[in-house]
Amino acid sequence: MARDGFLPRSSERRRTTLTVIVITALVGVTVGTLGLASARQQMPAAGGVSAPAAAPQPPTADPVIAVTGLSAAAGSLVGGEQQTITGSGLKAVSAIRIGSMLVADFIATDTSLTFEMPRSERYLPGAVPVEIVASEATIDMASPLEYTYERRTAVDRQLEYAFRYWKDYNLAEWGTFNPVGGDCMNFVSQTLIERGWEMTPEWHSYDVGADYTSPWIYVPSFDAFLRDNPQLGAVQLGLDQRDQAKVGDLVVFDWNNNNALDHIQIVSAIEQVDGRTVVKMVGHNLDSDLRDLDETITVDHPGATGYFWSLPAD
Repeated sequence: MARDGFLPRSSERRRTTLTVIVITALVGVTVGTLGLASARQQMPAAGGVSAPAAAPQPPTADPVIAVTGLSAAAGSLVGGEQQTITGSGLKAVSAIRIGSMLVADFIATDTSLTFEMPRSERYLPGAVPVEIVASEATIDMASPLEYTYERRTAVDRQLEYAFRYWKDYNLAEWGTFNPVGGDCMNFVSQTLIERGWEMTPEWHSYDVGADYTSPWIYVPSFDAFLRDNPQLGAVQLGLDQRDQAKVGDLVVFDWNNNNALDHIQIVSAIEQVDGRTVVKMVGHNLDSDLRDLDETITVDHPGATGYFWSLPAD
């Protein structure tokens, strides 16, 4: 009779023997499996020959863009002329730069890029590089492209002058009227002289501002002067007609919406931003070169009103 917790010696021997048999069987299965795997690794491919490793593929070459020329090598400071870059593979182009100015929109085919020339930066004359950008192509130019901005039009002369003196006043020639109420109209009058307008008995300033008339320095008087002289060709446009405005046109403001004009500036840029026409202005009194029209009447002077005086191109 076995005591609690103990087996007879014969039972212990049987259990030991059984354990050895099970372990031996498991070892045999494992060895057999390993042998089969080894045999499989050593088996040749069909036909008795091992399959060769795949040959490395050469990298795919980037497409090549070849640029051959420009349809026009020079143009006005204000831009706007139709321009075409010719070559091949041009559909891969993602951007065009003329100097530092990015071309906002262009039409690309395999052999051409067509777009409207942007204005010269700061309305300065001179030669600038023409560059195209393509992230997934190699650009091959026989020679660097260059475009020359030239002072060609009345508006070119007006804007070049405005950007030269919007901050550094031309005191030696015209003086300043800031001490007596503001210089915005005096500055606009100067730019109109550069544009080709001639002084009249009603509109003039002589002797560095010592001899002047009211329309030269005072916005309401100048507004009346334009209305009284239709031969000047100025056309009034509402601010909601900004799509008809042009660089070089004038913008007058009534800050308090009380039918008394307070300020005038020159349109210095017109841009399309997210489907909106954005107008920028240059002028004196809050001296600025690219002042935003909408910010002027909503942030600087909330509730202000105004309108454009659109001027003939020449």
